[in-house]
Amino acid sequence: MTSFKVALNSIDKVKNFVNVINTFDGDFDLSTDRYTIDAKSIMGIFSLDITNDLRLDIHDDSEVDAVKAALKEYIVG
Repeated sequence: MTSFKVALNSIDKVKNFVNVINTFDGDFDLSTDRYTIDAKSIMGIFSLDITNDLRLDIHDDSEVDAVKAALKEYIVG
């Protein structure tokens, strides 16, 4: 599993992020300090505090490079 921080601090960013992440077959989670949700779920993302950075967990390490390239505009740091 690979993890990195992402910023999804607007409605448009969340919509675009979900569209991109759904093009991949693997499992992805977004986490805050207390909650973990399916990163492919737009409703789940809106249940989190998107004003703070979120941790994206990629469960299929073979897709890490492709996912990072596709999500480069959301990656923090």
